[in-house]
Amino acid sequence: MQKIFGRLQSRVLRSSTNGAAFIIRQESSSATPAPKFAATSKEFRARQVRFNIKNDHMQGRPLYLDAQATTPMDPRVLDAMMPFLTNLFGNPHSRTHAYGWETEQAVEKGREQIAQLIGADPKEIIFTSGATESNNIAVKGVARFYGTKKKHVITTQTEHKCVLDSCRALENEGYKVTYLPVQENGIVDLKQLEATITPETSLVSIMTVNNEIGVKQPVKEIGELCRARKVFFHTDAAQAVGKIPVDVNAMNIDLMSISGHKIYGPKGVGALYVRRRPRVRLEPIQSGGGQERGLRSGTVPAPLAVGIGAAAELARQEMDYDKKWVDFLSNRLLKRITSALPHVIRNGDPEQTYSGCLNLSFAYVEGESLLMALKDVALSSGSACTSASLEPSYVLRAIGTDEDLAHSSIRFGIGRFTTVEEVDYTADKCIKHVERLREMSPLWEMVQEGIDIKTIQWSQH
Repeated sequence: MQKIFGRLQSRVLRSSTNGAAFIIRQESSSATPAPKFAATSKEFRARQVRFNIKNDHMQGRPLYLDAQATTPMDPRVLDAMMPFLTNLFGNPHSRTHAYGWETEQAVEKGREQIAQLIGADPKEIIFTSGATESNNIAVKGVARFYGTKKKHVITTQTEHKCVLDSCRALENEGYKVTYLPVQENGIVDLKQLEATITPETSLVSIMTVNNEIGVKQPVKEIGELCRARKVFFHTDAAQAVGKIPVDVNAMNIDLMSISGHKIYGPKGVGALYVRRRPRVRLEPIQSGGGQERGLRSGTVPAPLAVGIGAAAELARQEMDYDKKWVDFLSNRLLKRITSALPHVIRNGDPEQTYSGCLNLSFAYVEGESLLMALKDVALSSGSACTSASLEPSYVLRAIGTDEDLAHSSIRFGIGRFTTVEEVDYTADKCIKHVERLREMSPLWEMVQEGIDIKTIQWSQH
């Protein structure tokens, strides 16, 4: 957007000697539009009062609407963890005394709770430090184990960074990786996927729910296709497990990554589902004592395993209630914003989506400026893992979003503990600041005058 403003400043013709009006040449306009006269003093004052932000003082902490980055721990999860953070401190791998036995029992219960949530066998659940490690183990582990016969992996351009970087690491080792494009709605083309699978393909890795735009991929159909072609199917379900129904057997999923802190559990723990029948073989990326079926060595942190298990149990029990609540709040937020503001674009498919992740682009507004204005609401312009970058979201670029709209996107993350008051406050503040920022934008003024900015031929100095 800054580039556009710079272009606008540098390329607009200088004013004529007889008047102060600026002239911009257009492709399709035969007559120059009438000059817009300056607002009256009264109108100017009214605007000043309406858009004044000097008295916007934040008290307390911001509201939280960034549930795709992380979720607050459910107090019931903390209750389950507390005994293992204090008195029950044994190593779950100590087999010679009661301290080890009691923590091992608790860890196995957590494993069982995760398995019940996704329709798996407890023996198929591997504890990890999070979804990033789970993705690394799945992608690199399968590719390397079967690398002597098959050296081809398929993924999409909109995957999480840890999957894309794992694939790039495999490319450096001599593997061939296909990065499938997605359609404008963010969903992969199944025919294109089928055409890409070859006898050399060992793994297809496609996420269930996208972390930036909330789009749900046709996981069941992808699983059926991979099973028919005898290719292993891995899905990053960090944003899906506990929020939408997931059944690894019904969906023909061979490997699945899970994150604890995305389902109101503790940070620093995740899980990897690895199918036993038909058996999926992995080359471990970490050496050690051979814990977790030899696939992930290291002492399992009992308090965290208990926490993710309790969070999975709560998610299974309350999934229907949570979905209705999140759907209600998401629709309320979307309707409130779109009914008050024109030129608001929803990114991703409006139907095949998880409603708790709402990604909107506000045309003619810089997204970073809007985030700074909404300092009393915790929001994001994209993935938390890449939020330090000022580059436009690679996910939005992959679905064909224009660069200016990609820069103007905001992700609203709604969760279990979000309230109606928080949603209404966020919507009203968003409307106010979008109107204020557009009021300062010369591009918005041109659009109001009926000028199609895309048809402008900018004159050179």
